[in-house]
Parts: sequence; C-alpha cells; structure tokens
Amino acid sequence: MGSHHHEITVKEEKFVFTSKLRNITFGLMGLGILGTVYGLMTDAHGFWANFLLGNWYFMGVAMAATLFVFVMSATNAAWSIGFKRIAEAMSGYMPVAFVGFLVILLSMAMHWNHVYHWTHPGIADQFLADGSANPEFDEIIAEKVAYLNIPFMAARAIVAFIAWMLFIRAYRRNSLAEDLNGGLRYMKRNKTLAVAFLPIYAVTWAMACWDFVMSIDTHWYSTIFWMYHFAAAWVTGISIIAIIAILLRRNGYLQSITENHLHDIGKFMFAFSIFWTYIWLSQYLLIFYANIPEEAIYYQERFENFKVLFFVNLFINFVAPFLLLMTRGSKRNDTMMLLVAVLLVIGKYIDLYQGIMPGAVGAHAHFGIVEISLFLGFIGLFTFVVARNMSKANLIPMKHPYLKEYATHEVM
Repeated sequence: MGSHHHEITVKEEKFVFTSKLRNITFGLMGLGILGTVYGLMTDAHGFWANFLLGNWYFMGVAMAATLFVFVMSATNAAWSIGFKRIAEAMSGYMPVAFVGFLVILLSMAMHWNHVYHWTHPGIADQFLADGSANPEFDEIIAEKVAYLNIPFMAARAIVAFIAWMLFIRAYRRNSLAEDLNGGLRYMKRNKTLAVAFLPIYAVTWAMACWDFVMSIDTHWYSTIFWMYHFAAAWVTGISIIAIIAILLRRNGYLQSITENHLHDIGKFMFAFSIFWTYIWLSQYLLIFYANIPEEAIYYQERFENFKVLFFVNLFINFVAPFLLLMTRGSKRNDTMMLLVAVLLVIGKYIDLYQGIMPGAVGAHAHFGIVEISLFLGFIGLFTFVVARNMSKANLIPMKHPYLKEYATHEVM
C-alpha cells in the first residue's frame, strides 16, 4: 500500500427486496412453469435435459459462491469483505438445487427421464429372461454398472449435498453471529471450516460432475472433466457476484466498493477465463492427439452438429474477456466489468448447453420455447432466493476484524 492511500467510509446498510424486483422474479418463475408444462406435453426428453442444464448451472453458481467465501476466509482476503454477503446469499441457493436434483433422481428411478443412456432397463444384461442374447446389451455400460446405478448415484448426491449445506449453514451462522458480537473467534471458526471444506469439496464436486454430466456420454470419459466444470462454475459465480455488486452500487448500496475492489474481482474473471480455456484446450488436444474413436466422438458430435456454438463458445468465454479485460483500466470500469460479466454468464450457459445437449438430446437439439422459458424460470428462482437472503443481513459485516483493511484497500 502506498503512502497516498485513503480510507473510505463504510456504513451499515441493508438491502430492501422491493415489490418490483419480487414481481419480476415471480414473472420469470411463471415463464419457467409454463415452459415446464409445455415441455412435458410436447417433448419430455428435451424438457428433462433442459431441467438438468438449468439446475446444474445454478447449483454450480451456488457452489462457486460457497467456494469464494471459504477461499477468502482461508486466505484472509480483506478486499473481499464487500462481496462477502452477496456470495453468502448466493450459496443459500444450494437447498433449492438439492431439491432439483432429487426431482431428477426420482425421474430417473421412475423411468420418466431418459437423458442418461445407462439407466435404460436391461442395458447391462447380456441375456434376456428366456436365455437369448439381449440386443440392447452394452458391454461398456455393463462394466461400469457397479458405480453407475441409480441407488448408488442417489446416495453419493445426497451425502455430497448434505455436507455442502452443513458447511454453508455453519459458515453463515458464524458470519451473522459476528455481526452481533464482533471479535476474532467467528472469523477463526470460519477459517477452520474453510480448511476442512476445501478437500471435501474437491472430492464431492468431482463425483457430482462425473455423475450428473459426464455420465450422459457414458462411453466417454475425461480425467480433467471435474476441473473443467470447476473452472466454468467459478468464472460464472465470480461474474454473477460482480453483476450483483455493480447493480447494487448503481442503486445506492455498497458505495464502499471502489474501483480497487472491482479491480480484484476483475482479475479473477480475467485469470479464470484463461484458466478455463487452458483446461478446454488440454482436454481437446489430449483427445485429438490420441485419436481414439470412442474419445474423439465427443468432439466430433459437437463440431459437426453444433459448429456455430462450438466457435461462439470459445469467442465469448475466452477471446472477448481476454481482450476486454486485458488492461488495468477496464477492470476498474464498472460498465466494462458489467458487460464482460454478462457475456461470461451467457457464454457459460452456451458451454454447458454444448456439454449436455449433444449427448442427452442429439443433433436435433435447438434453442426454442422450452430452452428459453425454463432458463428464465431458473434465473427468476435464483434471483428470488439471493435477493431474499441478502435482505436478511447487513450488506457489509460491520464487526469483521479486517474491516479497516477493506476500507483502505488499494491496488497499485
């Protein structure tokens, strides 16, 4: 910190969940309900693929927000205090995502949902009941059936979600108690929680990625798949934190967040959009170089049937943020930051669409009424939960031990 730094005024403030915003969220959720009814009536298979897409997307955002508060606690990052309550509010979406995945698991068990090829009845049985050969038998799926079966998958998902929600709840409880009592003990407790959470997150997140997304293309696998989805979810979560913070500032809240704080969140967006590209390219080149047919088919399907999205995906998620956030000034400009954050939120939806739809729906997947309305419904539900959570606590933790460091933060 240079000698010319100055301290900003940090005041206690609460977010008001206005009736206008509430009505907007209800309207978006209404569109989602209409899209659900229309999808189930016209194309149930496409509906379940889109339901999985929306639920996974916003679960990933909630997980990224959870990871944000834990990483910032573990590293004593004082600059992040202004974004802390936004991220806490976003992590509060996790129970809603849990319900969504319980619905998906139920639909799989009841054979309503045929997104996952390995769940088709009898596909792992070599012979039929009469002893004749089963024409539907899939040897590769049969070899994976010890892991890929609905009861075991449900058990893994339930254990992971319960662990995640317990950590989120404990962190939030300590955070709110700190507002009342102050002192160092709550910060230390959350730091201990963070250190415990990070290795648990790594294992459970990897399994969730394998189960809910990678197993759609059952014959294909990637050893860095979970890292790819971590990078995608992290960039999306950071971008949404930036969007909410900038919109709050423009509506009179969080005036203590300065261009210095924006600069730091912008560096995360810039760096991890490049990291996402590194993982994308690593996965692509490994498969391209090996040229094993059952591996290469993953990219062949996406390149041949979704060629425009294939290149749009790379442009929005790498080229645009790389060029737009390269300079120091762009990361300190809230209009530029807002533009790039919105681009990344859209780009990561396109990326996940390419990850799920080719394997789940096939070449005839397209953007239509169900795709648009269902995703808007998820946006409405997520916004409602986050706004409601933000209104329940101070936007700035006024008794945080590092509040002075936050108020004097300056990026040289």
